[in-house]
Amino acid sequence: MAHNPATARDSTLAYQDLTPDDIIASVESLGLSCDGRLLALNSYENRVYRVGLENAPAVVAKFYRPGRWSNAAILEEHGFARELADAEVPVVPPLAHAGRTLHVRGEFRFAVYPCHGGRAPELDDLALLEQLGRLVARIHLQGSRRSFRHRMQIGLDSYGVASRDVLLGGGFIPDELRDAYAGICEHAFEWVGHCFARAGTPRLLRLHGDFHPGNVLVLGEQVHIVDLDDTLSGPAVQDLWMFLSGSRDEQSPQLARLLAGYSEFRDFDPLELHLVEALRTLRIMHYAAWLARRWEDPAFKIAFPWFNTRRYWDEHVLALREQVALMQEPPLEWKGC
Repeated sequence: MAHNPATARDSTLAYQDLTPDDIIASVESLGLSCDGRLLALNSYENRVYRVGLENAPAVVAKFYRPGRWSNAAILEEHGFARELADAEVPVVPPLAHAGRTLHVRGEFRFAVYPCHGGRAPELDDLALLEQLGRLVARIHLQGSRRSFRHRMQIGLDSYGVASRDVLLGGGFIPDELRDAYAGICEHAFEWVGHCFARAGTPRLLRLHGDFHPGNVLVLGEQVHIVDLDDTLSGPAVQDLWMFLSGSRDEQSPQLARLLAGYSEFRDFDPLELHLVEALRTLRIMHYAAWLARRWEDPAFKIAFPWFNTRRYWDEHVLALREQVALMQEPPLEWKGC
């Protein structure tokens, strides 16, 4: 099942050959009988579909973007999900067929998952935030038991420098803004470095990596965590800060409840709070570079028509300037520390 990214089709155009017949045939190659119903789910990096089955609950089929991850990296994602599920953490691991979770049909690699419904969490529900804090701590307990060998590590180089280089080298930034963008990047990198220095030497562990409200499904009292596609190594606070929103006064009680739940299962190092705005800065840069890398994919031009406009880049530079100011402020306080 070897996969060589160098020989894959241009990943920006690959999905134009993924037809409904291909999707159904791929799922049925695993011995499942489809009833013909397909629903495209909200995913741009990969292609994800709800597939109806005859006389059985629907499944979710995920087709990996060619050339993005190696087989080894995908299998580490699957293994971590299985490990978490075995520890009774409510994640959704892929289904195995003939002992395998990663399958190939034609030029596409895919996995099939059980289908779970639900809604995104409401961030003003403090009791739910406490529950999410407990779930994150349980993920991290498992994540700390061993290390990834094939997944990324979040940091200044991987999310910051690499993103800047993609954007400056790709002709996306208007000429009149290039100097301003390059200058604010250097300033931002300096302060990201200061934030990491203030945090000491945070312990790196296996994380969800992209843990935000869109990757949590709430159905009644049940919560399921989905989409470990961006699982990586990093500091624990990476899986917490994206649930903080609003002003500083609004974020403080959110943080308190998240960490109240987290601390029931695992100690949290309060020095990591120095990383919140640094990680937010890196995510802003990484997101812009992600759009740039995928801009020739027709789905991206439809979904993100505002990207690659002068207004977007004006706002992007302004956002980075605001982040530099925020990184110079004291971190959020946690009374539990």
